[in-house]
Amino acid sequence: MSDNIFAFTTCDDILATLSRLMKKRRLEKGYTRKVLQSITGVPAPTIARFETSSKISLESFVKLAAALGYQDELLGLLKEDKYSTMEEMETIKMNKNRQRGTRKC
Repeated sequence: MSDNIFAFTTCDDILATLSRLMKKRRLEKGYTRKVLQSITGVPAPTIARFETSSKISLESFVKLAAALGYQDELLGLLKEDKYSTMEEMETIKMNKNRQRGTRKC
């Protein structure tokens, strides 16, 4: 499987790729699951479940990614505006300082 991050079609594809890459990075650093557990506090069985079935809490994922040196990349995920149309860009621009969503009944 390639590391092409632009070929995703589903959420499951993204999760599977993230778990595969996390395992790859863990092994590159020479960490066992037990070592990563001692660094992060995330139980080794949780790490194993993530690596095999892509299931993990966001909190545990962030702890693992940070321990492997990817905290800056995580913080940069939603940092920039993303839009695909001029209309969407205008909506984003208009809502820049919004603090709350709109209540729909």
